[in-house]
Amino acid sequence: MPSDRDSLLGMGFDPARVEWALKATGGRGLQPAMDHIFENEGKPIPDLSAVSDVSSAAPRGEPMDEDDDDLEALQNLGVKGAAAAAAASATEAEAKSIKCSECGKIFKNTALANYHAEKSGHDQFEESIEEIKPLTEEERQQKLAELREKMAAKRAEKAVEEAKEAKANEAIRRKAGKDMNQIRQELQLKEAQKEAEAKKREKLEDARARAAVKAQIEADRKARAEKTAMEKALREGRAPPGATAPVDVPKPAVAAASTAAGRDFKDTRLQIRMSSGGQPYTTTLSSDAPLREVAEYLAGQNLSVDVETVTLAQHFPRKTFTPSDFSKSLRDLGLTPSAVSDPGVSPASPAIR
Repeated sequence: MPSDRDSLLGMGFDPARVEWALKATGGRGLQPAMDHIFENEGKPIPDLSAVSDVSSAAPRGEPMDEDDDDLEALQNLGVKGAAAAAAASATEAEAKSIKCSECGKIFKNTALANYHAEKSGHDQFEESIEEIKPLTEEERQQKLAELREKMAAKRAEKAVEEAKEAKANEAIRRKAGKDMNQIRQELQLKEAQKEAEAKKREKLEDARARAAVKAQIEADRKARAEKTAMEKALREGRAPPGATAPVDVPKPAVAAASTAAGRDFKDTRLQIRMSSGGQPYTTTLSSDAPLREVAEYLAGQNLSVDVETVTLAQHFPRKTFTPSDFSKSLRDLGLTPSAVSDPGVSPASPAIR
């Protein structure tokens, strides 16, 4: 069987370029060596001792991409090694070619028959006395040109396929990046909502704590005032405030005194009802306390109340108080009672709307 070197030399290629191609391709077959010759056509031949052997890059006998038309072009290029093989024995001298029993194609030498077997999977071959006429120099050059054109067309198709694949991969990468950005934005939004809720809850807890402190301070102040009043009454020999003492005055005079005392009432007891219903809230504040303390007290009792937006209303006489009125005192807004007939009875109270 003629070697790849004999086949290439029989095709008319330069011996030095044949040696370069066989060494550069690592002896992987006839077609890789021809590809190397075509790709490096016109380039100077380097020192063969410096050319690396790439025989490990691909195993010998690797299937090639050329079709049957390329195979016919290869066999028509003429391989002189067939004559040397024919002279080896009398039997081979009589055989002019090798024929595929399955498809009927005729090949000039064993190398081309092996190439056809690897390409098609056929394994039934026989010797044939049919002779394949060698091509003229003009026909040889024409076949080589056609083979180059087919190889260039296949390379162009491969480049187009690679470009499509690269475009599809880029689209997949962009979609994955977009999905990741969307997930990241959703996570950031959820974190922002959690932080906003935590700040609101903290603000309400602070308002409740301030209201509780103020209520405690007010209760302490009231207790000190009552203690001071009791001590003063004892020093002056009078009955302590709130104690029952007989008074020899006409009843109208008592009523007048009670009326006058009501005008200077120091504390105001409020009963606050939510517009949504439920149990009312009851508290006692100083008559000089601003209306904002009422809103802060309510915010401390109900987390759904915002001090900055709540609106207060008194049913009778009907009045409405907005946050702009919160700096005014209960006395200035007319929320203190005008007369008290019994200290145990609370005056009319405003309600939350």
